[in-house]
Amino acid sequence: MTRIVAFLCLIVALLAPASPWPAHAAGGGGGVVRPGSERAVQPATPDRALAQAMFGLAARPALTRSDDQVPGWAVTGRDGPVGYIASTWEIARSVGYSGRPLDVLVAVDLEGRIADARLMRHSEPILTLGLSDEDISRFVGGFAGTDLTAQEGAGAGPDMPDVISRATVSTGVIRDSILRTARTLAIARGLLPGGGIDRVKYTSRSWDDLIAEGAIARLTVTLDEARAQLRGAKVPVPEGDAPFIDLYAALADPPTIGRNILGQQQYTRAVGALAPGETVLFVASRGVHSHRGFEWRSTGVFDRLTVVQNGTRIALTDPGYTRIDGLAAPDAPDVKERSLFALPGEGFDPTRPFTLELTAARPAQAGGEVRFTSDLPYQLPSTYITEPPAGPAPLWQAQWQDKRLQVVSVAAMMIALTLILLFQESLVRRPRLWLRLRLGFLSLTLVWLGWGLNGQLSVVQVVAFAQSLLSGFRWETFLIEPVIFTLWAGVALGILFWGRGVFCGWLCPFGALQELMNTAARRLGIPQIAVPHALHERLWIIKYTLFVAILALSFYSMTYALILAEAEPFKTAISMRMLRAWPFVAFVLVLLAAGLFIERFYCRYLCPLGAGLAIPAKLKVFDWLHRRPQCGRECRLCETKCTVGAIDPIGRINPNECVLCLRCQVVMNDDQTCPVLRRRARKSAPAGD
Repeated sequence: MTRIVAFLCLIVALLAPASPWPAHAAGGGGGVVRPGSERAVQPATPDRALAQAMFGLAARPALTRSDDQVPGWAVTGRDGPVGYIASTWEIARSVGYSGRPLDVLVAVDLEGRIADARLMRHSEPILTLGLSDEDISRFVGGFAGTDLTAQEGAGAGPDMPDVISRATVSTGVIRDSILRTARTLAIARGLLPGGGIDRVKYTSRSWDDLIAEGAIARLTVTLDEARAQLRGAKVPVPEGDAPFIDLYAALADPPTIGRNILGQQQYTRAVGALAPGETVLFVASRGVHSHRGFEWRSTGVFDRLTVVQNGTRIALTDPGYTRIDGLAAPDAPDVKERSLFALPGEGFDPTRPFTLELTAARPAQAGGEVRFTSDLPYQLPSTYITEPPAGPAPLWQAQWQDKRLQVVSVAAMMIALTLILLFQESLVRRPRLWLRLRLGFLSLTLVWLGWGLNGQLSVVQVVAFAQSLLSGFRWETFLIEPVIFTLWAGVALGILFWGRGVFCGWLCPFGALQELMNTAARRLGIPQIAVPHALHERLWIIKYTLFVAILALSFYSMTYALILAEAEPFKTAISMRMLRAWPFVAFVLVLLAAGLFIERFYCRYLCPLGAGLAIPAKLKVFDWLHRRPQCGRECRLCETKCTVGAIDPIGRINPNECVLCLRCQVVMNDDQTCPVLRRRARKSAPAGD
């Protein structure tokens, strides 16, 4: 008992080793993020000094904030604009593997290249506690110079920074958020052709062709319709089905539209007079109602026409108006009025749908006026919108392609384990075969799955999954690491059929390390400590409390939850192969030393992942482990043979603690070991024997 207490005291002392606190650079103020503040994260804000460094300028530039559909900052130096900066959290809503926001400020120059990238906020488990800030900064800064205009797609070149070993998921999420944000920003600011009007291609089209494909929109209001809408007017609208107004509208910037309607000379003059970012709206009409009216001559505003897009109303004014005397299209209708209006570049997106509102008003007999409004919807056909360069291919697809052999090997291990558990009755009747197969499988789990493939599951992944359900679940985040995803998929299915022992007893590299070391210790004659069942049960509280504490703390502060998750030795012993600071290594050595005297000491009392897996394991469908009526009453041999103390004094197997090692099944079926079978053999033996 004294040894056990000493072990526990030492472990408690090492549970909070000197680990580095994560640096969370907060935009616009810096400092460490207070616990719990992740719920209301504001995007990082660059200052002039940071913008100067990101673009390598000699002097501090001016920053201008833009809050349009793609928000960001325009950077202007002494000689004019130099580029733009945007936040990945604000544009891509990038969420890391921890389920918490990732924020990187990305700078894009006027040539469509990433000038620099700076990590401003993260709560990633491996990045936070496993790597230095220099490693992170080097990876993020490695995106400088990435050409977003590359035909093969941004991020496809050989100069892209490689994801950090053993931090594939976290660095993969950072990579995708940087490339997606940079590309979106470049398209929105006109640095990439994607999403803009095609102002180069020209094809001859007739007026009817343009009408048919939607390049020209038409609205017709008859006299009878207008008369009904303007009922009560002092001068009634005449009756008839002739047009009150026959209205046509089109965006004339694409040469195929503008040149066919206006002719080459008139089109060149109209487009050449536009300010940067402006768009030409062509409007023509015939009928008794004028789309221009007369008020604009005194007010400067065409009050009968209004452009509406996403709730924003854009007035058409005299400074942007051009009168057209004739149309070039030979089959154009005989319209009475022809106009061009310049639409502003700020607040209007020509590639998105908008509505042209037409207002008609007449003085009323009772005083005042009566009016009605008609809507002419317009959407520029996709053939006149340029396609952007290929976007970055999702990292998870490349990962699955590169690691297909590793995934196949993990799948093969799980298939082999499934066969072992399905045909366990035949296996447990052959003790030597069972022991060789088990030790061989555990060795494969430790060496290949653990140290070779880094296939060690962790409570951090459970917490990350829970957080992702609340912050916006994305399959891509979990697909980035194929081995871990495959392993979790198999474990989830195994829990449904057999319980948590599928992972804890067979597929956990650290669990395999403990059992193999204890097996060697037994053969070397190291004495084993039998923990009294009453104390054994009470010590279970530690791991369940630890799991609940990590999960609960993650909702308050993911940073603190990740520090507490260092109670898991998996990262040190398996993922990083003991290449960590001495407190972490000492903690692992203490656990392994304890395991020499108490088999699977860590699994029994401290493992929060095992505790977390035990909760859903209560849903398992089948009970594959057999017991006899004599178990726990006449015989308690299996209780003493159980490697994790999962069998209570009355012979019941606790599925929350069982690791499916099948040792109890071997004992039950061994007629040289099981007292019940030996007694039956003596009774059935001939009297003379």
